[in-house]
Parts: sequence; structure tokens; C-alpha cells
Amino acid sequence: MKRLIQELCNLYGPSGQEEAVRDYIAEQIRPHVDEMRVDPLGNLVARRAPTRPQGQGRRLLLAAHMDEIGVMVTHVDEKGFLRFTGVGFPLRTTLLGSRVVFSNGVHGTFGLEGKPLPTESPVPLEKLFLDVGATSREDVPVEVGDVAVFRSPVVEQGRRILGPSFDDRLGCAVLIQVLQRLQETPHELYVAFTVQEELGLRGATTAAYSVAPEVALAVDITLTGDYPEAEPMAVGLGKGPAIKVKDRRMVAHPQVRRWLVRSAEAASIPYQMEVLDYGSTDAAAMQIGREGALAGALSIPCRYAHAPTQMADLEDLEHGVALLLAGLQAEIA
Repeated sequence: MKRLIQELCNLYGPSGQEEAVRDYIAEQIRPHVDEMRVDPLGNLVARRAPTRPQGQGRRLLLAAHMDEIGVMVTHVDEKGFLRFTGVGFPLRTTLLGSRVVFSNGVHGTFGLEGKPLPTESPVPLEKLFLDVGATSREDVPVEVGDVAVFRSPVVEQGRRILGPSFDDRLGCAVLIQVLQRLQETPHELYVAFTVQEELGLRGATTAAYSVAPEVALAVDITLTGDYPEAEPMAVGLGKGPAIKVKDRRMVAHPQVRRWLVRSAEAASIPYQMEVLDYGSTDAAAMQIGREGALAGALSIPCRYAHAPTQMADLEDLEHGVALLLAGLQAEIA
């Protein structure tokens, strides 16, 4: 798991440019699936046939998104400083001084016009710029339209890990491990590693349309309420994966929630219940694909989502894998 996270989080993969991530995942799962394809939008969709009589099985789609947030160059001035817009929704309060890297290996950091603003003032996006060390427009090593992503080392400190792009490379790592460890299941299992989630759940929309699942489950991160003066939320690091009840765009189907809760309790796996006021996951798109599906999400608690460096707990990831493996043995009823 630690190796997977380190390697996944070091791969360049902003929304719309997920090729390196997709190629890496394909190599990891190829020996463990019966079929694998890339759809026209760029999703990697793998299939595992049921290994037991399918009387109690469903057509089940698990999904995690490969893309990460970033910034796109919109203008280069005569002194070589770059203006930018978000790809997805990076938190502007976390940008100043953060490091990013472009696909060609060029690094940059963010600066602020004029004198630093008081810490209590919001930073206007138009006052920020990206500095790649150029001295003029002519020696800027990137162009308008190029995308940079946030990068810092993945570090393990006790049970906790810190690093970039945990949203949603952690979900990808969980699903890779599930496919590598899964022995048997009554379900016809599809696993989609989706693109462009940060731009509006686009990959999940097409993946769900093609698979037409009866049951769909997103594996993504979620916020926590366990740091100083956090907004109240009954999710914290180290207490197990979170079973989604509701977020801004979807209500999880009770049957899916019951399936996950029963599976966790039968295997003595710790879990939490998640009600999220902000954001959503691929489940919101999969829930309404074609004629609809029973949908839900399993979430990995993560502090500082959409910031350059995030924090998670390794035991939550391992318990997430264990819960999915247990669930894939069980009837969804």
C-alpha cells in the first residue's frame, strides 16, 4: 500500500491528462482481471467475471478517479511571470509558497502582488501569480494552456501519511489492492478508474453508461472534523473508512449502506458514517446513469482536501481494502 501511494502520487495526471496514471494502474491490475479497456474519454474499465454461481450476484461497478487538481497558465507577462486559472478547485488560501510541477518537469511557486495581505484577508486570485524563475517572456519554459500540479514528497509518520493528490490516488490504491487480493465473488465486477472527476464527474458519467451497473460504489476521500475548530463532522483519521450517507449531490441508497455496514461488522472492521456538506463523488453520476443504479460511496478520511499537502491514516486505507473484500463476498440485499 505504501509503495502504491508513493508511486501513484508522483505521477502527473491533472484532469484531462491522466495517461501516465492510467498506464501505471493498467500494469498493476492486468494479471488480476479478465478484461480491460480504455473508453473514448480515457477511463480505464476492468472486468472480473463471477467466480461463484451468480444467483446472489449483481453487476457491480466500483470507481475511483485518477485525475488531480492543478492550475493552467492563462497569460505570460513581459517579465516572465505567469497568470493562471484552476483546473478543478485548488484552495487559493493554500497556494502562496506552494510548489507545482508541469508535465515537462518545470517547477514553480506562487507569489502575491505587492505587500503580503493580512492573514485574515482572503487572497484574491487575480493578485496571485506563478513564478518559474524566468527573467523574460522569451525564456519562460511553459506556454499558455500548460497545466501544473502540486508536488511534495509522500512521507510516513507513524500511522499517518502526508502527501499531494490523495484525492483520489488513495481511492485508486485501494481498488488496485482489492483487485490484487480478491479471490472469489458472486458478483460480475467492473472497476473503473475514471477521468475528469474534478471537472464535474465526467468520466464516471460515461463509464456508468457503458457498464449499466445494478449497484455502483465510488471510493474517494472525505473531509474530517477532528482538527481544531473544524466544522462539526463525525469523521476522523484512524477510525476506519467512512460509509457515505449523504453529500451535496447524492443520497446513498439504504441497501448499499446496509451492505457495507453488515460486511464491516461481520468482519470486525471499524467504520464511520459520513454526512458531507461539501462536494460529492463519482457516485452522484453513477447513480443516475441510464435507468439508474443503487449507489453509494466508501470514503477514506483525509485532512486538508484540495490543499497542496494532505494527510491520511494508513490503517483507514487497509481497513477500506478489507471492507471491500468482505463486501464482495456478500450478497447485496
